[in-house]
Amino acid sequence: MDIIWALLWLLAALFEGVFCQGVYAPPTVQIIHSGHACNIEEERYTERVYTIREGETLELTCLVSGHPRPQIRWTKTAGSATDRFQDSSVFNETLRITRIQRHQGGRYYCKAENGLGTPAIKSIRVDVYYLDDPIVTVHQSIGEAKEQFYYERTVFLRCAANSNPPVRYSWRRGREFLYQGSDKGVEIYEPFFTQQGETKILKLKNLRPQDYANYTCTASVRSVCGIPDKSVLFQLTNKTASPTIKLLVEDPIVANPGQTVTLVCIISGGEPSPTLSWVRNTEELPKKSVLNGGTLTIPAISTDDAGVYSCVASNNVGNPAKKSTNIVVRALKKGRFWITPDPYHNDDNIQIGREVKISCQVEATPPEELMFSWLKNGRPLRSSERMVITQTDPDVAPGTTNLDIIDLKFTDFGTYTCVASLKNGGIPEISIDVNISSTTVPPNLTVPRGKSPLVTQEGDTVELQCLVSGKPKPIIIWSRADKEAPMPDGNMQTESYDGVLRIVNVSREMTGTYRCQTSQYNGFNVKPREAIVELIVQYPPAVEPVYTEIRQGLGRPFSLSCRVLRAHPSRVLKYEWKLGTRLLTMGQFDTRDETEYHVRALNREGYGAYTCDITNEAGAGRCTFLVTGKAFAPEFFYDTYSALWQNKPRVYGFKLQWTQMNPNAVDRIMAYRLGIKQMGHQRWWEQEIPTEDNIQKGELLSYNLTELIKPEAYQVRLTPITRFGEGDSTERIIRYSEASRDTAPVNPHWSKFHCGFEEDTICMFTQDKTEEFDWTRHSAATRDTKYTPNTGPSSDRSGSKQGFYMYIETSRPRLEGDKARLLTPSFNVAPKNPYGNVASNPTYCFSFYYHMYGKHIGTLNVYLRQKSQTGQDTSVWTLSGNQGDRWRQARVNINPTSSFQIVMEGIRGSGIEGDIAVDDVTIEEGECRDPPPSSNIRSLASPTEVHIWQLALTLLLVLVGLRR
Repeated sequence: MDIIWALLWLLAALFEGVFCQGVYAPPTVQIIHSGHACNIEEERYTERVYTIREGETLELTCLVSGHPRPQIRWTKTAGSATDRFQDSSVFNETLRITRIQRHQGGRYYCKAENGLGTPAIKSIRVDVYYLDDPIVTVHQSIGEAKEQFYYERTVFLRCAANSNPPVRYSWRRGREFLYQGSDKGVEIYEPFFTQQGETKILKLKNLRPQDYANYTCTASVRSVCGIPDKSVLFQLTNKTASPTIKLLVEDPIVANPGQTVTLVCIISGGEPSPTLSWVRNTEELPKKSVLNGGTLTIPAISTDDAGVYSCVASNNVGNPAKKSTNIVVRALKKGRFWITPDPYHNDDNIQIGREVKISCQVEATPPEELMFSWLKNGRPLRSSERMVITQTDPDVAPGTTNLDIIDLKFTDFGTYTCVASLKNGGIPEISIDVNISSTTVPPNLTVPRGKSPLVTQEGDTVELQCLVSGKPKPIIIWSRADKEAPMPDGNMQTESYDGVLRIVNVSREMTGTYRCQTSQYNGFNVKPREAIVELIVQYPPAVEPVYTEIRQGLGRPFSLSCRVLRAHPSRVLKYEWKLGTRLLTMGQFDTRDETEYHVRALNREGYGAYTCDITNEAGAGRCTFLVTGKAFAPEFFYDTYSALWQNKPRVYGFKLQWTQMNPNAVDRIMAYRLGIKQMGHQRWWEQEIPTEDNIQKGELLSYNLTELIKPEAYQVRLTPITRFGEGDSTERIIRYSEASRDTAPVNPHWSKFHCGFEEDTICMFTQDKTEEFDWTRHSAATRDTKYTPNTGPSSDRSGSKQGFYMYIETSRPRLEGDKARLLTPSFNVAPKNPYGNVASNPTYCFSFYYHMYGKHIGTLNVYLRQKSQTGQDTSVWTLSGNQGDRWRQARVNINPTSSFQIVMEGIRGSGIEGDIAVDDVTIEEGECRDPPPSSNIRSLASPTEVHIWQLALTLLLVLVGLRR
């Protein structure tokens, strides 16, 4: 019974290997770059920093492995607030920024994900180096008088330049370099806010005649990235002085719209000669401005051009000189009025014998030029005991005039006109007419019958209405009454002159109550009248899923479900299922919010678009399901080692490998249609690649492309075919690279190397020509019929007679002790921990299958050869003697410290029955695991092979029968 349990365990391990993810692997990522890189120490660790000069091109490449092909996304952090790179991420392998600017420095992240495991993320810090021209500023001070004719005068020369990395400064007087202590009259400050040893300020104490000279400040970043030093020259004389200016204009300048305004600024002092510039508050100058030296001209000035304009003079001596003037552009706007009945009697209407006040308001610039006048029935009106005119009222906003009519009489009825103007003219006056008569009545506000609640449907145009009466007729202000939310036009309030609020393309968010309210302007200044209108917006059901594609094989069951997310009205819902135009079923919702449709067994007529329409009074929401038998797209395998397998003078071959996405979702894939065309050409060449068995998830399929012309690139398209027809296609570009055919490549990034010796290039293994003979590549199908019996394998490791392996032929003229050595390509070790905290060397698992059958078997040795070691190779595994007629696996952990190769040495034994063979050589990151995983790689070009799990199952059944 123990034997059966052991076999069951073995079967479980085998099945796990067969039905596992195969070559599917989570992503790995590495960032490479070209250009100068340096170590920057920060806090407790050292990181690799990519440095680049401003204005050059940044190019970072994200090398990824993993299957399916990971999607790559570049993002950035640590940039300035204006750098919005992260909002427009780059979705390709290479990030390229031409003419990089200083604000684009920071940390760049490459993120790779393919849906397996966690995304792989690597980052690199990019440091942009630059050096701006230095600027020298001079400050002078005069101390107390020691004698009547003598003043102590001290000068400070300050040099500053924007740079990365921090700048180092040096000073010269004429051709003489100045150092601290080299001249008693000179001090050089080393401010604490710069790095130690960096000088910025040169102090000249008690000026002497020799101090009047040319001073040169040189800024240097120590020639990093080839950035040259930059210098600035300042000539110090006994006339050196800070700038002074005069502004030949009035302050303020008041102009009418359309006039041309000219501002003149002149230099009145300063050595060296100052430069002049104009600024406007914190804004830019008007685009139409004309600058000519110190003269600023603004043609056809408008109210938008008003503001404070400043003339600034600078010569880097002392503080810049600045003088300003304010430009005011005359304007009159926003005329409005309101009538206030007698406030002392709380009147809401106009009565004979009571007081009435008419108010008129405008906005004027400048406000001090505003003038008001009143007319009654077109004739000028002057202030009197009963007609009191006031220009300002402390209780209301500025720019207001009031007309108080005391003891209103019948003869006071008429039209009163308020006229606003500016003293100096040039601006059209504003007239506002107000009628006072027996028909003048306070406003009244009502909602028409049937207009609240108002029911409409989403997308329609709706009008909310309030009827307003009164004379004069006031403006109506609309707002939301149920919540603090903006109106459809985006404002918190909306004015209406006819009491109607029109909403175009109404949405469900606009459902609620709205308030209409009278405004005091252009009407009575009484307590506001208001009314409420309720708006109900009906909308069709929102459903999910809106669209779903379902891939399904014939004869299989499946179910479709359509769910209501929200609707108004929500309980008057009906559903209707269709396939194309054919009605399948219909019904009405009860308390559920979803409906389902089931298909027990899919037939050919069942393919197509299924729709479920859920309707209410406002319309329908639709779920759409496309049921198809199309196979999913193949997924090209990009991590094939030594994909270029054919190497001839004019042509090359490419090993195309792929897996099939969800192969069991639809009917069996019977073949693949392969299309290939040369880049730059239009014509496609196509052929079909048949498949024999069911393809498993994660199974690696292969096809060799031959006779490709060097060095042309090709576009390849692969399409799976089932009984349903063609599935989704996948395309990739194949490029020839000289580096791809090197005999000993050093891979920048790899996690697993595998070689089954199926191609002529034998995975770039090489023979050691210093030994007596070579290893031979063979397959049982092509082996010489005169081969030595009772030694050597009858098939490759997988049991295929067409499969290849490497072996040593021990027949004549070989002698006992002759050696043959086979060398793997060279490999880089895995990169060290980026933080430098872990010092241990990486571990690799080297595994291979060997066949040592025959009575004259000699020895098989495995050595580790490292680039950094000049001595003998290190022995890591050895075995001698007859091991039986079967393939066995060997595994050994290796710990290289630098680039390395594995050497496989076969030594001839005492006779001709001593052939030794090896196959399926693997080098993988990490320690060896036990038991070894089963292989899940199959080539479409090979015949049907016997599955390991079938053999194990047969063996199990036999043993169970024996037990019985």
